Parts: sequence; C-alpha cells; structure tokens
Amino acid sequence: MATQETVPASAATNNEPSNGFTIDNIEDSTSAGISADEIALYDRQIRLWGVQAQEKIRNANVLLISMKALANEIAKNLVLAGIGCLTIIDHELVTENDLGAQFFVSEADIGTNRAQAAAPQIRRLNPRVHVIVDMDDIKLKGPSYFQIYDVVIATDLQPDTLNIINTATRVNRKAFYATGVHGFYGFIFSDLIQHDYVIEREKSNRDTAIQAETRTRSVIDVKTKKENGKNVEMVTKREVYSTWFLASDAAILPPEFLKSRRRLKAVTPLLSCLRALWDFQQLNGRLPVHTRQDLQNFTALAHQKHRFLNLPTETLRAEFLRSFLSNLGSEIAPVTAVLGGQLAQDVINVLGQRQQPIQNVVLFDGTTMEAPMYALHPEGALGDGLLPFSVGAGMVENEMMNGRGTEEHLNGQVFPTAPEMVPPSSITST
Repeated sequence: MATQETVPASAATNNEPSNGFTIDNIEDSTSAGISADEIALYDRQIRLWGVQAQEKIRNANVLLISMKALANEIAKNLVLAGIGCLTIIDHELVTENDLGAQFFVSEADIGTNRAQAAAPQIRRLNPRVHVIVDMDDIKLKGPSYFQIYDVVIATDLQPDTLNIINTATRVNRKAFYATGVHGFYGFIFSDLIQHDYVIEREKSNRDTAIQAETRTRSVIDVKTKKENGKNVEMVTKREVYSTWFLASDAAILPPEFLKSRRRLKAVTPLLSCLRALWDFQQLNGRLPVHTRQDLQNFTALAHQKHRFLNLPTETLRAEFLRSFLSNLGSEIAPVTAVLGGQLAQDVINVLGQRQQPIQNVVLFDGTTMEAPMYALHPEGALGDGLLPFSVGAGMVENEMMNGRGTEEHLNGQVFPTAPEMVPPSSITST
C-alpha cells in the first residue's frame, strides 16, 4: 500500500512538496508495471482504454486548486480512476457555507483548513493514490511550483488568478484546466497547448488522409493492424489550444457559427454572461451584488459581450440575466457532480491519450441540462506558437519587440519569458 503524507503550510515550497515526500518518491513507486491487484481493481476501465493508458494514468501527478464542491467531485473521480498522485492546495478555512454541497467536510471541520479537512476522506476512496495537502495561497507560488505536475486544475478562482496560473503552466508546458460554478451554471476551459491522441477504429474503404481537419485538429499519423480478423487503423490526431487570457474575452466564435444565423441563435447566452462576469470581477475584485449600480453595470457588460460575439440581441433575455445573477456564488450538488465528472473524465482521456479532448470551452446550463462545447480562439498562432500573455502583457510585449527576454511580475510572482517563445505575427497590442 502506498504511503500518504500531508504537507503543512509552513513546509510547502515553490518547488516541491516537502515533509520527506517528494516527486522522486512518487516516480519510484509508480515506475514499475501495474500489479495483478491493480488490474483486478481497474478491470472495467482497462477494458475501455487498455493497460498502457491505465499505466499513464497511474503515473500521473495532478494539482487541484481550491477545495470547494466542484473540486470535491473532480478529486473523487480522479482518485477512483487511479491516478498516481493528487496534490490539493487551498488556504481557505471550512465555513458553515461549505457544508451544503461539499461531501468531504463536516460540521466538525469548521475553522480548519479546507484542503486538510478533505484529505482523509479522499484517501479512503483509494489508498493507492498519494494525496498531498498544501495549505498555502496559490497566488504566492512561483512558476517553478507547477513544473512537477502533469495536469493543473484550477476551480472557482478569480479570472486574474486563472491568467497567472495559465501563464505558469504554459511556461512549464503543462496541461491546464479552469472550471467554476454558480448555482445552475458552470464552465470548463482547457489549454492543453498541443495534445496528441490515438483513435482506433475499423478501417474503411477510403484511406485516412494526413491533413488538417479543422483549425485546431489535424491527422498527423495513420497506422494499421490486424485484430480479430479485421483491419484496424490507429489514427493519431493533434489538437492545439490558446490561453485563458485570450479565450475568455478576445476570442470569437468559429467561422461556421458566424456564417449561420441559425447557429448564432442557438449559442447559449451563458457565454455572454460569463464573459461579463469575468470582466466585472477584474474591474471590481468581487461578484456583482443586488444594487442598482451593479445590476446596470453587469447588464451593460453582458450586452457588450453579446454584440462582440455577433449574437442576435433577442437571445439575451432579461429573464436569463435575472436567473444568472440570482445564482452567483452558490453551489448546487447535482450541477457540480455533472461538471466535475465531465472534467475529470476529460483529464483521464488526456492522460491516456485515447480519446478526443475538450476543445476548448464547455458551458453547462443546469436549467436545460445542456452542455455545448465551443472552440473559442483568437486569430493567429495557436498551440506551441502562442506565448501565454496575461495581465501586464504589455510589458512583455515591449521587451519582446526590443528583442530581449524579460520577466513578468504578477502579484509578487516572476514569469521568465524568451523572445523565441513569441512569433512576431502574434505580438499585438492588448
């Protein structure tokens, strides 16, 4: 049985978990092949995606930020799937409000650290998974903190903080997810930078061409094999991504939407409302409250975002705005279960490299039980060719245009950048 350790806040550093439990320990314990016991335990999912994919999942090191109801669901699903190590970081204390939709804490935990309170329950789900607790504020971590993780998942955070974390994951070339819920409404964002995966399917009479399928997806390799008397082709595809900073505000809808009024009318107004909310939070550092001024400001922002996306005015109705605003700041267990389950499944798919991943924004409306996905990207380079511009990117841009490397200082953090990371065509004013 694997050993778990809890990292006290005073022991956590910017580089690695301490208290004698390091990433080297994790790698040593997971480098061997899957045991017979593990094959029996994970039999059902191994049948779905194979032993090789399960080994990748078993060796994965995941960082989960902020332990509220949505993170509870994500942690549960990842641990039950058998990832190698889960680090949960949260500097907040358990309050009475946390008892409604969060199932890893109880009344006895009120006043204690939220991550530390959740950890024992998470470990009981699957003792084979290393669970590490970090009680520091994520905003105090430097970029090097993120380099040891395969996947970073940020839940229910301010947009400025998401900018900072995504910048750090880009610098370290790590997969990043951002997600959040407000009552019946929620979202998932993914930046995998550049992700390859394999689809196995019965070979058709027509050969699969190595070519671009969409702006973000390309077929890069095709192999064939015989299996049970059938010709099976293994198609390797590549998806490329953009950053939270760009996708959450500057990106427009794909061309196929802009060419069709019918498709534009079908776009959920939740997209405009979330973008307005993120702008409001960046301007005010808080959620809107039920004052005339806040309601007017938020409504104006929502209509501005709706127009920017070229969406029909009539699809942003007053009743939807009222419903969205009335849900802000709340957690509803069935919604967090659906959204957390979908995100965790995508993480598993990405680690196993066997399924097409989210590209790149999912919006969930619990009032209709719909979760449309939109590929929201700016014009220009995607994937490896895109520097993770964040808050204060103007300073980075000026240094880049002068041909020098620079450092971006955000909330006391330092983000090293280099001229070769930014193609000249992608340097624009922000």
